[in-house]
Amino acid sequence: MNFIFISPQFPPIYWYFCDRLKKNGVNVLGIGDTPYDELSQGLKDSLTEYYRVDNMEDYSQMFRAVAFFSYKYGKIDWIESNNEYWLEQDARLRTDFNVTTGVNTQEVACFKSKWGMKEYYKKAGVPTARCHKITSREAGKEFIDLVGYPVIVKPDNGVGAEATYKLSDDADFDAFFNDLPGVQYVMEEFITGDIYSYDAITDSKCEPLFESMTAWPPSIMDIVNEKLDLAYYVEAGMPESLRKLGRATAKAFGARSRFIHLEFFKLKKAKKGLGKVGDFVGLEVNMRPAGSYTPDMMNFAHSTDVYEIWAEMVAYDERRLPQSGEDHFCVTADRRDIYDYVHTNEEIFQKYGGKIVKYERLPAIWEDQMGNETFVAHADDEEASREFIRFVQERK
Repeated sequence: MNFIFISPQFPPIYWYFCDRLKKNGVNVLGIGDTPYDELSQGLKDSLTEYYRVDNMEDYSQMFRAVAFFSYKYGKIDWIESNNEYWLEQDARLRTDFNVTTGVNTQEVACFKSKWGMKEYYKKAGVPTARCHKITSREAGKEFIDLVGYPVIVKPDNGVGAEATYKLSDDADFDAFFNDLPGVQYVMEEFITGDIYSYDAITDSKCEPLFESMTAWPPSIMDIVNEKLDLAYYVEAGMPESLRKLGRATAKAFGARSRFIHLEFFKLKKAKKGLGKVGDFVGLEVNMRPAGSYTPDMMNFAHSTDVYEIWAEMVAYDERRLPQSGEDHFCVTADRRDIYDYVHTNEEIFQKYGGKIVKYERLPAIWEDQMGNETFVAHADDEEASREFIRFVQERK
C-alpha cells in the first residue's frame, strides 16, 4: 500500500501518524516544503521517500510530486494530510489521481462550507443554530430582526476561529458591513452554551473505532481576538446523548475512514427550536483531528494510541489495538509571554510534577490561538482539571 502524507512535518506531532503507518506495513511517502535536513529523525525513519516542494500552495508543484511517486512506486492508495488547511487540495489530488479512499472535490464542499453543513445536520436529526449566508446589508438586517443580537459572523470556508467576530449591536453591524471582507461570510444566531467535541476515528462504513469527548473554552474566537489564555480538557467518559449525535453526524456527512472532530454546544440556556438546558446542538464539523496536541491528550486520557488506531484503520479497516479500560481526565493550560503569572514554571512543576505529562514551547504559528507555552497534565476529574487551569493561568 502506497500512502502519500501531505505535510508530515507539521503539526510537529504528525510524524507519529507516519511512524505507525510504517509499523503496519504501509509504504509512506511524504510531500512538504521543509528541507529534508530539517525533518526530525523520527519522521525521516518513517518515510520511504520525501519530496520537497518550494510552495505547497502551488498545485502544479504538488501535482508533479504525486505524479513522481506514482511513476516510481505504482498506484497511490491514499493521499491525506489530516490538516484542515489542506483538505481541499487533498481532495483535488485524490480526484486527479483516482484515489478513492478519501473524499473527492465534490464531496469536500460539505466538509468546508459552514452554510452547506446545515443540510447534513438536518439529515442527521441534529439541531443547529439558524444561519444566514451574507449577501447584503438589508438581508443581514432581516436576519437579525428574526434572531436578535448578538450574532456571530465568520467565513463560510474558514479554519478555526479565523476572522470570526461577534456583533452585539447596530454599531458592530454597521462597522462590519462598512468594511465587508472580500470572501463569503455567514451570520449565525448566538447560542449560550459550553463547547464540547465528539472526536472519533471511523472505518470505511463510518463506524467509530475510537471515540472521545473534549470540553473546550466558551469561545476560541475571544481567545484569538482578545489574547486570552487557552485551556481545555479531554474527559474520561462521554454522555450517551453526545455519542448518539456524534455517530449520526458522522454518518450523515459520510465521514468514512477519517479522524474527525465534531463540535457541539451544550445549552446553558433553553432556546426555542433547539433544546432545553443540557441538550447538545450541532456547531461545526471538522474532518481532521482536533488541533494542537489534543491527539496526545486523548492518548493520555484513555491510555491508548490514537496514531496506531488510525494507522490500523488505514491498513486493515479495523481496530486491532485493544481497549485499555483505564480512563482519566487530561487537561492543558497554555500561557502567553506577554503576561505575568502568579506561579512560576518551577512552582507548577513542584506542585504538579507527578501529574504533568507534557510541557513544550509552542510553535510561533500557534501563538494567536494558543500562546507560547503549554502544560498538559493528568487530572482525576473535572474539578481537578479546573483547579490545574486556575493555578497555571492565575495572573498577577
